[in-house]
Amino acid sequence: MVVSGSEGHTLIETLFTLGLIVVFSALAIPSALASVDRARATAASRYLASRMAMARSHAVMRAAAVALRFDEGTAGVTFQMFVDGNRNGVRTRDIASRVDRPLDDPVRLSDLFPGVAIAASGDAGGDPLRIGSSNLLSFAPLGTATSGSVYVRGADGTQFAIRILGATGR
Repeated sequence: MVVSGSEGHTLIETLFTLGLIVVFSALAIPSALASVDRARATAASRYLASRMAMARSHAVMRAAAVALRFDEGTAGVTFQMFVDGNRNGVRTRDIASRVDRPLDDPVRLSDLFPGVAIAASGDAGGDPLRIGSSNLLSFAPLGTATSGSVYVRGADGTQFAIRILGATGR
């Protein structure tokens, strides 16, 4: 039995539909990429904050000072956790002489989160680390810490500040 009428779509209808899909995709892709960049920066900030919380936990658990040391190199800022080995706090001199030993390997945020870095931009000035004159963020056995801020910048220019309150170490 043959039914009269047309089945399917004409070439013009198919091309028009494909054209609409291409236009809407072109409009949606930049927005989606910006969302991915912002999500990466947010995740990196939370990761760094969790590493700070981990350092505080290690200090309380070990009853010894623990510090995150931030080192700025040509490829960006790395951070690494150290524990006090001689009960005088974590010091740069003791790290160099291996008295204060590392608890982990150095980490660069951009290695874990592409396009994200410990860096300041805009009104934050040029210094991404505002933790005093040192590059050590120290946590004491009682849970207190060095006060300050660490700035994280995303690929889209999004800026996050991780603030550490000295009295609570959080």
